[in-house]
Amino acid sequence: MTPAPAHAPTLSDLIHAETRRFTAEHPRSLALSRQSAEVWRGGAPMHWMTDWASPCPVFAAQGVGAQVTDVDSRLYDDFCLADTPAMFGHGQEAVARAIADQAKRGTGFMLPTAGAVIVGRLLAERFGLPLWQMATTASDANRAAIRWARAVTGRPVILVFDGCYHGMVDDAFVTLRGGQPSMKPGLLGQVHDLTATTRVVPFNDPEALAAALAPGDVAAVLAEPAMTNCGMILPQPGFLDTLRDLTRRAGTLLIIDETHTLSTAPGGYARAHGLEPDMLVVGKAIAGGVPAAVWGVTAELSEHMDAAAARTGPGQSGIGTTLSGNALAIAAMRAMLSEVMTDAAYARMLAGAERLMTGLRGVIAARDLPWSVVHVGARVELVFAPSPPKDAAAMREALDAPLLHALHLWLINRGVLIAPFHTMMLVSPVTEDAAIDRLIAAVDGFAGALEGLAA
Repeated sequence: MTPAPAHAPTLSDLIHAETRRFTAEHPRSLALSRQSAEVWRGGAPMHWMTDWASPCPVFAAQGVGAQVTDVDSRLYDDFCLADTPAMFGHGQEAVARAIADQAKRGTGFMLPTAGAVIVGRLLAERFGLPLWQMATTASDANRAAIRWARAVTGRPVILVFDGCYHGMVDDAFVTLRGGQPSMKPGLLGQVHDLTATTRVVPFNDPEALAAALAPGDVAAVLAEPAMTNCGMILPQPGFLDTLRDLTRRAGTLLIIDETHTLSTAPGGYARAHGLEPDMLVVGKAIAGGVPAAVWGVTAELSEHMDAAAARTGPGQSGIGTTLSGNALAIAAMRAMLSEVMTDAAYARMLAGAERLMTGLRGVIAARDLPWSVVHVGARVELVFAPSPPKDAAAMREALDAPLLHALHLWLINRGVLIAPFHTMMLVSPVTEDAAIDRLIAAVDGFAGALEGLAA
């Protein structure tokens, strides 16, 4: 009797096998995960820490350069880099030295320090906007920018692009469903209908943008110059110039959120491409992972802000938090801007990203995969579509959740970390070529494993 053919493995089988491997190789992380669940709601100090594809989070022991060691003594090449705060590498000596020195002299005073003057000058020189304020996170900075835009213009509406993410900013949690604006399901506890004051249009759609601005009630457009949070979506040629032109003609302010696109160049995407925003927000990496963000404004806008503030009287804006601009964050930012975020560092990052893109595209070509690769500076993304989507609706069709889960788990088990939410891979100036080659080899191995699966 001829034996029955063996069952061809499926993607689900692959995921189960990789899950068993992780469980066997991470006993300490598993134990800590169980203990953490007893004291932290959701099992971690911040619930995103549990959003990895692994059965439990990898519990980190230390990070050095572009590598992380976990509590099970396993070493990882880190292309997540804390989802950007560690974009220039973990354990930066200049930052460690600066914050240790400042901590001995006080972490915050509700008073400025002499270092704040230097940091302000460095920000103006680097990003091209003359006047700055600090916040604790990019979420806070974006909220402040929105509030000021409404105060200055007297207009109620802001405009965002479908698929955007600008931190924990309620106004930006509006998306398109079937072409209609709708609040995102994740906006828990919000009792107001934000679609009344937030307008949303597809990225790379100048006609929809023009129509949304036409009523003359939009205070500001809040945008990343390249979308990075629903999968990477690059601006089509001329779209950002059109965005700037249309906002100016409509009397609408342009707020550019460079928190992720800071990977483009020392002055960010807007400076590199001459975008000229009215407000610029930068968070995460700007202080090397110390909680801090900055937002800058033009001199003309600053005058309008002064006028708006004068109408309310002193101490009435309700914008800002006590920890914003603290001495510790200022010290860390000074070290980053003057010693870490250098032209040479960016050159190494961009060269590494080019190596990674070339390698991934080689895998795609050699295996004839219906995938593509996009990048913004040192930020590289693998897309499960033959050509990069131009808007969020097309990107959603390409986001294969089981395939993403399998890829992430496969990479973790082979000592590679990428951002857990999609397929973002960030190259730091201290990322070694050998680490990039290991990532490429791991993706190639995953593609090879897929070839043996049942359709």
